[in-house]
Amino acid sequence: MKILLTGRDGQLGFELARALAPLGEVVAVGRAECDLADADALRALVRRHAPGIIVNAAAWTAVDRAESEPEAAFAVNARAPGLLGEEAARLGAMVIHYSTDYVFDGSGTTPWREDDAPAPCNVYGSSKLAGERALAEACPRHLILRTSWVLGVHGANFAKTMLRLAAERDRLTVVDDQVGAPTSAALLAGLTADLLRREAVPFGTYHVAASGETTWYDYARFILAEARKAGRVLKAGPEQVQAVKTAAWPTPARRPRNSRLDTSRFRHAFGLDLPPWQDGVGQVLQQLFRSEDHA
Repeated sequence: MKILLTGRDGQLGFELARALAPLGEVVAVGRAECDLADADALRALVRRHAPGIIVNAAAWTAVDRAESEPEAAFAVNARAPGLLGEEAARLGAMVIHYSTDYVFDGSGTTPWREDDAPAPCNVYGSSKLAGERALAEACPRHLILRTSWVLGVHGANFAKTMLRLAAERDRLTVVDDQVGAPTSAALLAGLTADLLRREAVPFGTYHVAASGETTWYDYARFILAEARKAGRVLKAGPEQVQAVKTAAWPTPARRPRNSRLDTSRFRHAFGLDLPPWQDGVGQVLQQLFRSEDHA
């Protein structure tokens, strides 16, 4: 089994490179090897390696910058998945691609199902939805895994930001009216490897996220409580986190209030359980703390 993995340097790509290694030959590339915005280079990459499986973990994830640089976001998030799909179809290969709850408008309180009508509320979400559609049209042998609030040991994420700010500031303000499920990159990578070990998988789009739900405010408090239990010195502990509404924290890109994903289709199709979000976050934090202790 030859696997081409894009986005090697991101937090998900980093975990995928490790999780997929036992399955066969993994060609893992980052932006230095291939800029996904370069269509010719992307086609050449696939043709050079002729993989049986393409795992696309690369994405433009700068949500606010996408508002002012839509062409760049669409080149990576929309055009590239379509090109990968075209090349995969030519080879008879399979594509696994990762998407986001941002394809929905974030309204209501009901977890989003795969057959709910997409309605992105920002450029990033629009670019990711366009990428889903381009891939699905180009390559019937695809798995699109939508997830939410990804974090990992490698790369930038909310947990690392909270730990850094809590060490620098006496008080933090975090929004409490956006709801989702923090999902570890290691969980997504492990599930991906599990799917690839199977003789056959039902292709299509699935929602994959850790179970349970939380707000960014409660998530921040959980992170700082875990840091305190691990003996970290903080200027701001859980008690110093102040809840604010989204309206008090304006950003260039609108954020969805409801990032809940209904994962029942994935769980029933593959017979896999999805652990509570606290498990994955706790594991990431423990790894971060251990790496700091050995630094």
